[in-house]
Amino acid sequence: MILARRIILFAGFGVLALPFHSLAQSAEEILVAAIQDGNKVIYLRHAATNHEQVDTGRLGDRAGQRNLSPDGIRQAETLGRALRSLRVPLNEILSSPVFRARDTAELAFGTDEIRVTMDLVADEYAGTHLKAMIEATRRHLRTPTGPGMNRVLVGHRMPLEMVTGRQFPDSVLPEGAMAVFLPGPTPQLLGTLTAERIIKAAESRGAMRR
Repeated sequence: MILARRIILFAGFGVLALPFHSLAQSAEEILVAAIQDGNKVIYLRHAATNHEQVDTGRLGDRAGQRNLSPDGIRQAETLGRALRSLRVPLNEILSSPVFRARDTAELAFGTDEIRVTMDLVADEYAGTHLKAMIEATRRHLRTPTGPGMNRVLVGHRMPLEMVTGRQFPDSVLPEGAMAVFLPGPTPQLLGTLTAERIIKAAESRGAMRR
């Protein structure tokens, strides 16, 4: 028989134990509430891609990159609608220049709302910028956000693993999922949410706004 226990969320490079009264909510509901409150950094892995395509490492070559699949395009668009419907406050949205991340950011948030930067470039496209990318991503995770707001970093799984020193397999951070951090000198990983969980949370609260 499974006994009642605390819900455990990641925190830093250990875990965060939530009190027993939090058992009334699922871990996903707690994370949704956390990003609604603001003061978080949301690391969003790009949406679903076409895995028949191969990366060449040529940054400006769309045909030589793994791009979003039709499902990934719909996923990014719907995720953006879900975040707006949940009234998740955003004041800074940064994106990798690799097309699958840039397209995810533009589809979810709008071209005029994002800033494309080498700070979040994929490792296989970084070249001599690799060290600078790792340092910049670490800085974005550590730096506090605007009061009551969230910073969104749209990027790739491997750079996040390099920066945090922990693994994010597909079972934890699939394409389209987000890792939620509390910024600070040692950023605390509060947990991860798939795009589908966010969309379901928005749908459960009524029709999503377009």
